[in-house]
Amino acid sequence: MATAARNASHVIVGRGVVAPGGILSPGWMEVAGDRIVGIGAGDPPRPADYDLGGQWLVPGFVDIHVHGGAGVAFGDGVEEARQVAAFHRANGTTTMHASLVTRTLADLEGEVRELADLVDDGLLAGIHLEGPFLSHARCGAHEPTLLRAPARDDVARLLEAGRGTVRMVTLAPELEGGLDAVRQIVDGGAIAAVGHTDAPFDVVTAAVDAGARVGTHLFNGMPPLHHRTPGPVAALLNDPRVVVEVINDGMHLDPAVVRTAVRAAGQSRVALITDAMAAAGMGDGRYRLGSLDTVVENGMVRLADGGSLAGSTLTMADAFRRAALDLGLDTAVAMASATPAQVIGARDVGALAPGNRADIVAVDDTFQLTAVMAGGAWVELG
Repeated sequence: MATAARNASHVIVGRGVVAPGGILSPGWMEVAGDRIVGIGAGDPPRPADYDLGGQWLVPGFVDIHVHGGAGVAFGDGVEEARQVAAFHRANGTTTMHASLVTRTLADLEGEVRELADLVDDGLLAGIHLEGPFLSHARCGAHEPTLLRAPARDDVARLLEAGRGTVRMVTLAPELEGGLDAVRQIVDGGAIAAVGHTDAPFDVVTAAVDAGARVGTHLFNGMPPLHHRTPGPVAALLNDPRVVVEVINDGMHLDPAVVRTAVRAAGQSRVALITDAMAAAGMGDGRYRLGSLDTVVENGMVRLADGGSLAGSTLTMADAFRRAALDLGLDTAVAMASATPAQVIGARDVGALAPGNRADIVAVDDTFQLTAVMAGGAWVELG
């Protein structure tokens, strides 16, 4: 893909543009600087600068839960964080949270302080703390000795380290002080997410009443749905105030389970995430996840000790492709872009519309990614 001048106006045509009102086919878009300034069906207002006539144009993907990729993780340092962001951007993720796993409070505080500058610079949409306020019973790939109840001073310490850039915190609401922590997180301007929890149905419902609005990787890190003890899965799926994350890699969830979640909650309440760790984009082998060793075999990540699933090697490009093939293009766009953008309150991303940021992904008939534009500039694909 030729390089586009950042401040120039240019027209892009495609087989179809997936816009908020429906698919425009054939469709065109006009981009000036980092913004979409026009969109329509049929012939463009002037000859195209970029003819992607065989491709579908969809909004850049929004990943609200991603830990790493390209061999490194967001918590490894500023340059490593830039490397992670570049890897996922080349796979269509133009807006992302930097997710951090459980560490000591001092370590987390330092990681948050470092990443806050990258949020201020616009490279990241925010920081997501997945821990340390999680259930020992459902700790998954989090160091159990570092898990703790969400004491008010500890929550405040981490939020203050971020200077307003901590945008989401996952916690188990059944822990001592859990519901108060939900309120504290929300009052601090962040999203409270329920995850890595063993809570019963009524406690999860109480957490939502207190302000929680996201279910972290639904089905994973929580007890399974049971017909007499419905637990977190039923509470999160049934509450219209909640958006649930799903890891659509064919390993964490069977495709039929993803379909069930979408049909139960609707596409506006299910967000695709990667939960990717350092091994994304790399081969099989041994990798670190926080303080824990993991082994990747055939793309599946498990703890070296105990065998629990430990994040993924997924990209949003692959999660989107799976969703499009199974659920349809419109639904996949909602799950990969519009719904997660709505969750984090990002009003100028997640949809191809005039005034929005020019974040565009092109995919072919099999929904394989072929081109990415981020903020009006083409991205070199990996």
